[in-house]
Amino acid sequence: MLKVSNIQKTYEGKPLLNGVSFTVSTDETICLLGSSGSGKSTLLRIIAGLEEAEGGQVFWKEKPLADLPAHQRRFGLMFQDYALFPHRNVAENIAFGLRMQDRPKAEIEQRVRAALETIDMLGFEDRKVTELSGGEQQRVALARAIAPEPRMLMLDEPLGALDRTLREQLSYELRSILRKTKVPAIYVTHDQEEAYAIADRLLLLHNGIILQSGKPHEIYRHPKNAWVAKFFGLGNLIQGKVVGHSPLTVETSMGMIQASCDGEQPGIGSQTTVLFRPTRACPQRENCTNQVTGEVLDQVFQGETYRVTLRINRDLPNFNVQLSEPVQIGQTLTVGYHPEDILCLENRDM
Repeated sequence: MLKVSNIQKTYEGKPLLNGVSFTVSTDETICLLGSSGSGKSTLLRIIAGLEEAEGGQVFWKEKPLADLPAHQRRFGLMFQDYALFPHRNVAENIAFGLRMQDRPKAEIEQRVRAALETIDMLGFEDRKVTELSGGEQQRVALARAIAPEPRMLMLDEPLGALDRTLREQLSYELRSILRKTKVPAIYVTHDQEEAYAIADRLLLLHNGIILQSGKPHEIYRHPKNAWVAKFFGLGNLIQGKVVGHSPLTVETSMGMIQASCDGEQPGIGSQTTVLFRPTRACPQRENCTNQVTGEVLDQVFQGETYRVTLRINRDLPNFNVQLSEPVQIGQTLTVGYHPEDILCLENRDM
């Protein structure tokens, strides 16, 4: 459906987007994920036709969109501030785009009702938008975007103004609505959990390029490098040097570690970053090749498990593990890791 090819853009003389390329398929929701200032919103505006690229092309079904103005691209847009009209009621806000297209009155009424049904807000037609909660306003803004039946939806941090609890609730509702509409969507966010909840596929934007793309579980299980693992908060990252193969052995300030890697093993003598996932720590350490010992500094109850913070030595950052049973603050604790549960990563942009 949509093809973005080699998009280039600079900001204050520095590259912001440096050859960004990707596609969006029918019915697919992708998330552009990245830290603030990574160019996510700029890329979205270029695709929408609100801003010009300095290089590259955007295509819809193989046809270039460069000469097509934003209002003719038939892309539904939704932004963080919602931009609802406070002097208009819910139905009038949803109908705004349809009226701008000179749709017949009967069609407008039918589409407004269909949009309200999609967002589960039938009966709110005459309600003032100023009387709605933040979550309800968000749904109305989404209904206004989908009412003209766009061929693509583009959402820029639509939940960013809400508190975390409401964001979590609405992210699942938003995914359900996107599935109902069966419209391809590009969703911009800097929040990893929000992206996990909504996306069919993640595109991680960093330093002007798509650093890694894939389904959420693929990136979670197989981060491409140390920067990706750090951005997603996947676990403890320890620097080391590869000193052996078969088994893959890494010399670290914690001692010798036997690990695994995705793809080709790094060369002997090369620097690497070792990822220890907190959830993979095994309290039955005698059954594990690798052992980690430290002083318990803190523990936090997380419902089914405890997040335990260890101090391994003063040269290392604190080390977190996730355990099913509580421990004592101040005690010395040893946990184990199987080699297949420790991942060697490329040292990129740490």
